[in-house]
Amino acid sequence: MTHRTHIIAIATNGPSLTEFTPEVTDWIRSQHISTGLLTLFCQHTSASLVIQENAAPEVQTDLLTAFDGFAPEGLHYLHDSEGPDDMPAHIKTALTQSHLSIPVVDGRLALGTWQGIYLFEHRRRPHQRQIVMHIAGE
Repeated sequence: MTHRTHIIAIATNGPSLTEFTPEVTDWIRSQHISTGLLTLFCQHTSASLVIQENAAPEVQTDLLTAFDGFAPEGLHYLHDSEGPDDMPAHIKTALTQSHLSIPVVDGRLALGTWQGIYLFEHRRRPHQRQIVMHIAGE
C-alpha cells in the first residue's frame, strides 16, 4: 500500500466557504492511485472542512447565516483574546470537522454529483490556511 502526503494553502478573506475540490482532484489524479482513502486535515482551530453542495451559491450564504445564529459574536464569551469573532470561530469549528475522509474509486474521488470540498473560514480577518492531504491506497 502506498502513502503520500501534500499540503496546500488556501487564502481566505473573512467568513466564507472556499471550494477546493479541483486542487484535491488534480493531486489525486497525479498520484496514480486507483483505490484508496483520502484524508484531509485542517491545521487550525478557527476554520473547518465540510462537504457541501457546489451547485447553488445560496447554500453557502445560508450556511454562513445559520452558523452566525448558532454562535453569534458578542462580549458574552470568556475567551476573546483575539477579538469578538474568536470564540464564535472555535464553536463553529467544533460543530463541523477538522478532517474529512473520502474514498478513491477508480482513481477518482467518490463524491456525489453535487458535492464539493470546502474550507469553512470562521474568522473575519484574512488568513492563510493549511490543509494536509494524505492518500493511502494502491
